[in-house]
Amino acid sequence: MGLGLIVGFLGVLILFHAAYSTIQYRALLKITEEEFSGPPLNVVLELAIGLVICMWAALTLPGKFLSIHPNSEENRIVSLPANLDFMIFNHRGKVFPVEMDVKLRH
Repeated sequence: MGLGLIVGFLGVLILFHAAYSTIQYRALLKITEEEFSGPPLNVVLELAIGLVICMWAALTLPGKFLSIHPNSEENRIVSLPANLDFMIFNHRGKVFPVEMDVKLRH
């Protein structure tokens, strides 16, 4: 977790530096009275590198992915408890009839 956090922080710093470089470049263009046609190539490369680093950190920082299959051995914590005393069946859904044989009229 420590390495992913450090790499993610480094990626955010690179993105902030690219934004600052773009702001400086636009200020320089205002002084020289030129039109802004886009950021320089080094800023675009810096943005791409910062984006890749941040994406890598975001994917590695949370940890390992768990299985979504309901019968998986990894999901035993999420399954229903053996003790059904804490399950609540007294809720507002009881006002609806059990069998809903309502047909839509066109």
